[in-house]
Amino acid sequence: MTASLLPAGFLIGASTSAHQIEGDNTASDWWLFEQRRPETLQPSGRACDSWNRWEQDMDLLADAGLQAYRFSVEWSRIEPEDGEFSAEAVDHYRRMVAGARERGIEPIVTLHHFTNPAWFTLGGGWLRPDAADRFGGYLDRVAPVLDEGVGTVITINEPNMVAIMHRVITGEAALESGLGGGLPLPHEGVRDALIAVHHDARERLRARHAELKVGWSVANQVVQAAPGGQERADAYREAIEDVWLRAAAADDLIGVQAYTRTVFGPDGRIEPAAEIPRTTTGWEYYPAALGEAIRHTAAVLPDVPVLVTENGISTRDDAERIAYTTGALRGVADALADGIDVRGYLHWSLLDNYEWGHWEPTFGLVAVDRTTFVRTPKPSLSWLGQVARDRIVPPGPR
Repeated sequence: MTASLLPAGFLIGASTSAHQIEGDNTASDWWLFEQRRPETLQPSGRACDSWNRWEQDMDLLADAGLQAYRFSVEWSRIEPEDGEFSAEAVDHYRRMVAGARERGIEPIVTLHHFTNPAWFTLGGGWLRPDAADRFGGYLDRVAPVLDEGVGTVITINEPNMVAIMHRVITGEAALESGLGGGLPLPHEGVRDALIAVHHDARERLRARHAELKVGWSVANQVVQAAPGGQERADAYREAIEDVWLRAAAADDLIGVQAYTRTVFGPDGRIEPAAEIPRTTTGWEYYPAALGEAIRHTAAVLPDVPVLVTENGISTRDDAERIAYTTGALRGVADALADGIDVRGYLHWSLLDNYEWGHWEPTFGLVAVDRTTFVRTPKPSLSWLGQVARDRIVPPGPR
C-alpha cells in the first residue's frame, strides 16, 4: 500500500465545543442538567479552562502545523438571560477569530453545539413557536464575530443527536431503544423545528454575510445490514441520518461526523463480537467508518461539498489513536481519488475534554490536567501536524 497525496487547499485541523472546554457555562441548560442529575452526570466545572486559555490551545494547534480550528460560540454566554446580551462575550469570540487568523489558522465556527441557554430550554426549547426567531436574534448578535474573518459556519452540530437527546432528557426514551437496540429515533417535532431553524438561519446568514459558507453537521451512524436486517437498517438510517442529510441539499457544505458503525440483523442491532477491539467508550474500533460515511453522504448529496467536522477515537494508547486516524484518512484519500469533493478533515478533539456527563473518555490530541489545566501534547498532535504540512496520508489500513 502506498501513501496518498492530499490536494492543495485540503484543510487538516481539530475541533472542540464551548461547553466541553471553556468551563463555568453556568447559564447553559447542560450546566442545569449536571446540577439536577449528579447521580448520572459528572459536573463540567471549569472543564479545560479554555475560556481563559484559548490562546494556549490555538498556539498548540498552530505550532504543530494544523491549519484549521473548529470551535463553537456559546449562545448562553451571548444571551445568558432572556433578552439580555453580553457585549463582553461577543468581544471574546471576536478575539478568538482574530487570534486564529493571526496564527494562520482557518476558523470554522459552530453556532450551536448541543447547549442552549437555560431560559430557552425551560421555556420549551426547540418546540417553542418562536424558536427560529430567538435563534435568529442570537445570530444578529454574533455578526461581529463572523465579520472578524470567519469563512465557514456550522449552524447546528449533530441536529439528529439533539432530537434524540430530547427524548432521553425528557424521559421519553432510554438511550438504547430504537428499532431493536439502536439509538432512540429522533423526536419528530424537534426534528421538524431544527430543520426549519437551520433553513432560516442559513438564509439570514447568507443575507448578512455574503461570502460565508453555511452548513450543518450530521452524526453519521454508518448503518450496515447483516443477513435479514436490511429492512430494519434502512428504516433506522432514514430516520436517524438521511432525512437530516436531505435537509442540507441547498447548503454550501455538509459536515460529516463518524466514529464507528451500527449493524442491524432481523431482530435489531447486533453487538460486535466479544473478540472485536473496542474503544474506551465501548464503541467498535472501526477506522473504515469515516470513508463509508463520506461515501453515503455524497450519494445522498452529490452536489454538496463534504467537510469532515469530527472523527477520532477515545483511547489511552496514543499509538492506537495514530493507527485509527491513519485508517480514517485512508478512507478520505480513497474518496477523493474517486472524485468525491471532500474539503478537509477536523479531528475530534484537540483536547481531552468533558464528554457530556463523563470525564473518562480521552479523544484529545492534547492531554489536560484536571487540576492545573496544564496542556501536554501527545505524539498524535505532531503526527497529524506533519500530515497537514506534507499533505501525505501514510500507508495504513482502510
